[in-house]
Amino acid sequence: MRKTKDALKILDCLTGEDQGLRQLIEEEAINAEVAQLIYDARTKAGLTQQQLAGLVGTKQPNIARLEHADYGGHSLTMLQRIAKALNQRLEINFRPLVTHRKVS
Repeated sequence: MRKTKDALKILDCLTGEDQGLRQLIEEEAINAEVAQLIYDARTKAGLTQQQLAGLVGTKQPNIARLEHADYGGHSLTMLQRIAKALNQRLEINFRPLVTHRKVS
């Protein structure tokens, strides 16, 4: 195999045909993406975690947890509350699955 820095090609090599592992990676990628979206929206609004927590009606550790890439308990209700507090609209959509091609 040729050397590559392409993360998707590297993951393809590591996961092979293991669909369970591929699904786990996809779920973790979604969790990381949601956490980053929350963080980006909060910091763009110029708010601390404590300030956002106050607007949402929760505590700062809950906001910290939501912004952590390893957290997988994002609820639609909480995401809607955060969006409202940041004067944003939450959008959710379905996208076609990306089929991974085998790297040779």
